[in-house]
Amino acid sequence: MDPVNILIVDDKEENIVALEALLKRDDITILSTTSPNEALRIAWENTISIALVDVQMPQIDGFELVEMLKSNPRTKDILIIFVTAISKESKYVVKGLVSGAVDYLYKPLDPYITSAKVDSFIQLARNQKEIKVKNEELQNYAIMVKNSADIIATVDAQSLRIKSINPAVQKLLGYQMDEVLQKSVIDLAAIDDQPNFRKKLSDVINNNLSFAVAEYQFETFEKHMLWVECRITYRNKMVFLNISDVSPQKSYEHQLIKSKEAAEQAKKAKENFLANMSHELRTPVNGIMGLTHILRNTELDAQQTDVVDLLEVSSQSLLGVINDVLDISKIEAGKFSIYRTNNNLRKTVNAVFDLLKYKADEKKLNFQLHIDEQVPEALLYDSLRLNQILMNLLSNAIKFTDVGLVKLEIGVLQKLNEKVKLQISVADEGIGIAADRLSKIFDSFEQAEQDTLVKYGGTGLGLAIVKRLIELKGGELTVSSQIGKGSVFNFTNWYTIAENESVNTQQSSLSRKKLDPFESVHILVAEDNLVNQFMLSKMLKDWNVEFDMVDNGRKVLDKLQTQDYDLILMDTHMPEMNGYQAAKHIRVNFVEPKRNIPIISLSAASFDHEQQQALSSGMDDVLAKPFQAYQLHEKLKSFLVAK
Repeated sequence: MDPVNILIVDDKEENIVALEALLKRDDITILSTTSPNEALRIAWENTISIALVDVQMPQIDGFELVEMLKSNPRTKDILIIFVTAISKESKYVVKGLVSGAVDYLYKPLDPYITSAKVDSFIQLARNQKEIKVKNEELQNYAIMVKNSADIIATVDAQSLRIKSINPAVQKLLGYQMDEVLQKSVIDLAAIDDQPNFRKKLSDVINNNLSFAVAEYQFETFEKHMLWVECRITYRNKMVFLNISDVSPQKSYEHQLIKSKEAAEQAKKAKENFLANMSHELRTPVNGIMGLTHILRNTELDAQQTDVVDLLEVSSQSLLGVINDVLDISKIEAGKFSIYRTNNNLRKTVNAVFDLLKYKADEKKLNFQLHIDEQVPEALLYDSLRLNQILMNLLSNAIKFTDVGLVKLEIGVLQKLNEKVKLQISVADEGIGIAADRLSKIFDSFEQAEQDTLVKYGGTGLGLAIVKRLIELKGGELTVSSQIGKGSVFNFTNWYTIAENESVNTQQSSLSRKKLDPFESVHILVAEDNLVNQFMLSKMLKDWNVEFDMVDNGRKVLDKLQTQDYDLILMDTHMPEMNGYQAAKHIRVNFVEPKRNIPIISLSAASFDHEQQQALSSGMDDVLAKPFQAYQLHEKLKSFLVAK
């Protein structure tokens, strides 16, 4: 607690000493003087709460000193107690009180009376000081409320009528203050929001909540809608409201929502486009590959065999471009997954190397492969995606190297328990990449130089896919290059060492194996593409399968009404009624045993959700286009094995 300053003014020093001795205590500070002029100076320079002033003094008496103190705004609030030895007549008391004194002490001083009176006036001085501070705070608060950009209002908790409100109501809502006083605060809200606003206030009042926040629309004087945030406080049967304009934030939120919806629609449109593109591109490729397989099973001379080889290479090349476009889209959409299984790294790498060696030999390049002996035989990795990474890196190296070396090298950087860190390096002596283009080559549809596309071709997606696949696998891809000297791509990643080797080596042999015929099998085929109809017809005839061919889902249902089938091969994208709709109709509306007839989807879908849609519609399995003949044969065999 701050001490109270007391000023003692007496022309006799001994009187001052006596008073100081009488009043001395820790919670007061005594300042004293024998000169009235000096007293004025002390009072001006210090905050004096109480002054004990002798009445009879030379030059300026006590009455005159007090009048001067009371006339100055800085010293007018000092509590004056006259100390006098003159008569106690009423005229002197009145004169003292008129001059501004609050009490008298008479000499000789009674210690008890003096101490009691000073005590009471000290308490009064403290109260006055506290009231002054509170008044200053109230004045500051009033200024703040008056100039606030928010509406600040007090509301009667029982009637919800506005008791006070600041000028911001005119700026925000267009009402004069006197227009809204004594009116219900609920009327400020838009009609649709009034019930919720009333309920919120009732909850705050009934539950005696100290604070709550809610957003509503308020209606302005000009009937415009304004979004506001109401901060509500309840105390002593009064509701205090702070109402802020949040229309800009709401507008921004609305724009964000619209942008999000537009982005989702664009994303959905893109996925639909990619799904349709996948079907439209994969379907004819499937026909070409199927026809190529059929041609291989006929008697061909050397020239015709070369033509079929070219057909196969061309269709595989086209399929690679389609897969690149779809893969980059799936990665960007976050719908791309890595599936790690037990595989033989050497066999995977050698298969890629052997496949591309003929391209290197055609260009008379020095094509080399080196795998460190410390590289484990069996590792857990996604063989399909590693194959894709190596194919892209090596194909690029061969494509951009006209003379010299292309080398694939795999080494061990570190071993830790059951983990091994490998570095896969693809180096070439090709055209190289400029330093300022190194950061661009991993962007979709970007190539190192503007004339690269014209001279070498390609989609510009290969390295973008490689980088993103490597990142998905948790690895790191770096590149160093010099114009005219070549490039080196290094891919590092940790792999888990597998205990037992598990490698699928059946595919190549199955693709050439003569496929066994079926006995007494009747199949319904739904396919709208004429080339695929022809291809499927030839395959099924070669396997002694009886079949009926239709080109839409509606005809599937019509056929099934009158015929019995062992299995249905169903394309998903067909006119009039698609495969999903037809399958669902069969599962719901047909009776046993036709309700449970096996249905295999012949889908060109590349997205997982499309394959899931086929299964959800009631289909039993999915065979993705393009497919090899042996793959279709295996699917049929798995469902007809009991036949």
